[in-house]
Amino acid sequence: MASGNVFDEFKWRGLVFDFTEGLPDLLATEKITAYIGFDPSSDSLQVGNLLALMGLARLQRFGHTPIAVAGGGTGMIGDPSGKTSERQFLPSEQVEANVAAIKLQLARFLDFDAKDNAALIVNNADWLLKITMMEFLRDVGKHFTINYMTAKDSVKTRLEREEGISYTEFSYMLLQAYDFLRLFEDHHCVLQAGGSDQWGNITAGVELIRRKLGERVHGLVYPLVLSADGTKLGKTEQGTVWLDAHKTSPYRFYQFWLNQTDAVVIDYLKFFTWLDQMAIEDLSQKLAEHPERREAQRKLAQEMTRMTHGEAALAQAEQAAEVLFGGEIVGLGADDIADIFADVPSSEVPRSRFEGAGLPLADLLTETGVTRSKAEARRLLQSGGVYVNNGRVEGDDATVALNDAIEGRFVILRRGKKQYHLVRLTG
Repeated sequence: MASGNVFDEFKWRGLVFDFTEGLPDLLATEKITAYIGFDPSSDSLQVGNLLALMGLARLQRFGHTPIAVAGGGTGMIGDPSGKTSERQFLPSEQVEANVAAIKLQLARFLDFDAKDNAALIVNNADWLLKITMMEFLRDVGKHFTINYMTAKDSVKTRLEREEGISYTEFSYMLLQAYDFLRLFEDHHCVLQAGGSDQWGNITAGVELIRRKLGERVHGLVYPLVLSADGTKLGKTEQGTVWLDAHKTSPYRFYQFWLNQTDAVVIDYLKFFTWLDQMAIEDLSQKLAEHPERREAQRKLAQEMTRMTHGEAALAQAEQAAEVLFGGEIVGLGADDIADIFADVPSSEVPRSRFEGAGLPLADLLTETGVTRSKAEARRLLQSGGVYVNNGRVEGDDATVALNDAIEGRFVILRRGKKQYHLVRLTG
């Protein structure tokens, strides 16, 4: 368990965007229960959720009790915060399946077996699906004016657009406020945290508990994290970067962090890793002195991949990253190869051509365009400038047989140090 004040930890990491009055003193003097909600619109969290998730994990390390609220109820409605249009509703069965999957991911970051402050996971469907409309209007709705709700940025922005906002999404703020009320009553939860776009929803919960119970609770919001190009973190040309290894492979996950720019990498080390202030300052100095070594980026990729996917997945991701620089391919499967070489030129060749004695390598080099002619291919082979699966080939009479194909699917050709071509076996 970490010593000191978690609020100070948040401050030096640049994680405090706004907070309610009195929160720093509370965190310094008491062990509290805090919660963050997660949207179950998918069966996996993504890197955009990591700031909030690590916030909960840091609170737990400083002795506070974290609650992760899976929005099985609110997920059927949709939060208008940061949205420009109405979201599509998910069937309740899909929401339930997504919540079950997210629970498994949360366990990688939170300790559910801690002796004194074990993390909890609750699903707000357990209370939101049971409350009647009349109860909700009487116990929650009467405490808020329309003026109060329309003044919140998440609602105001949508009202200014031509398509407006439905009554359904307009009600979301009250549902989240009710979540806070129930968590206070059931678990004495006195802090809700989240991204800065959640400030209006969080303060609505603070206000509901004050008006209904006369109790004081708190809110804390982190800055919204954007990539260096100003886009939402985790949104790439290839799509969302997920925490589920089946949706985003550990290699792709590793590469995402490795490819971060110098402008953001130190902030990301503060936001997303457990590295202490001294270690990050050392990496910052190395970045300033030798940016070409990309030590900060490599450390970020290592820390994030280890934490999310484990040591074995990290080792494999690092091995895969070395393949493009001539590293060993042994131990990597066809799916890894497909990931690593997704962006290099490729050709399809019928599997039957590799059967028996195999296909002459000079023919394969020419047919795939690696060389312009068989004569050039033979000269290249004689000089030792051709590699198959990153192994140097000797002699111009070499062949490629079916047993050279990785899991019967791929053959990797390389000319010189960096010119790769992926052969896909078909049929």
